[in-house]
Amino acid sequence: MSRAARLLALLKGDAAAEKVVPPSGFTAQLTVFTAATMAFLAVFALALSLATDRLATRWGEALGQSVTIRIAASEGDTDAQAARVLEILGETPGVASARALDDAEERALLAPWFGEDLPLDSLPVPQLIEVIETGRGFDPEGLAMRLRAEAPDAVIDDHRRWRRPLIRAAHRLHLLGIGALGLILLSMAAMISLAAHAALAANGQVLEVLRQVGARDAFIARAFVRRFTLRAGAGAIVGTLAGVASMALLPDMEAAGGFLTGLGFAGAGWLAPLLIPPLAGFIAFWATRHAALRALKEIP
Repeated sequence: MSRAARLLALLKGDAAAEKVVPPSGFTAQLTVFTAATMAFLAVFALALSLATDRLATRWGEALGQSVTIRIAASEGDTDAQAARVLEILGETPGVASARALDDAEERALLAPWFGEDLPLDSLPVPQLIEVIETGRGFDPEGLAMRLRAEAPDAVIDDHRRWRRPLIRAAHRLHLLGIGALGLILLSMAAMISLAAHAALAANGQVLEVLRQVGARDAFIARAFVRRFTLRAGAGAIVGTLAGVASMALLPDMEAAGGFLTGLGFAGAGWLAPLLIPPLAGFIAFWATRHAALRALKEIP
C-alpha cells in the first residue's frame, strides 16, 4: 500500500477498528489538552524566533553602514571644525555621504530622555555628523588619525562596537526560540505516547482477544493511530488559534513605546502558525504508531 493510500485509509477510518479504542475518557482528554497546550506554547516560541531574526536583520541593515562623528568644541570653533570634517569626509575613500544634523534632528534624538521642549542653546550639545559608508567601507583608524590632526575635537563613534553584541544576542535568542519550539514538540510526542500507552494498557484484555481471533497488529494499531492523530490535530488547532489570537492582541511597537521591539508575527509570518496543527498530527501519528506496535509486541 502506498503512502497516499495509507493516509486516505487513516483519514477514512475503519468502523470495526474504531470500537477498539474508547471514544472518551482520560486518554482522550489528555491528548486534546496536551496538543492544545503545546500548540499554544509553540506559537509563542515561533513568534519569538521570527521576531528576533527580524530584529537582528533590521539592526544589521540600519547600523551596518552608519557611523557618527561628534564634535564637542567651543561654540566659536564648532562650526569651523564641522566644516573641516565634512571636507575630510568628502575626500575619504569609502564614504558614501556625510551630513551635519540640524537642531531639529538633535532635539528629536534627545527628546525621549529630556522631553520635547529641550533648550539646545543653553546645553553643551555636541555637533553630530552622520556618515554613511559604501559597501567597501573606509579605514576608521586612518580617518581617526587625520581628524585628530585637523579637527582635534572630532571623535568617531563607530556603531559596530556595540552593534555586534546586540546582533549576536538577537541571533542567540533566535536559536533559543527554535530550541524551545523543538522541546515543545518533543514534549508533545512524549505526552501523546504516554496517553497511547495508557489506552493500550486499559484495553489489554481486548487486544489479547483480538489477537486470538486473528486480528493483525496493523489492524489494531490503525485504530489507535487514527483516533489519537485526530485528537491531537483538533487540540492543536484550538491551541494554535488561541495563540494567534493572543499574539494579535499584543500592542504594536508604537503603542508599547518600542519596548516589545516588534515581538510577534509580521507579513507572511502570520502564515507560519498554520504549520503547527499538521505538524502536531504528524507527531501524534508516529508517536502513537510507535507506542502501539511496541505494546502489541509485548502481548504474548
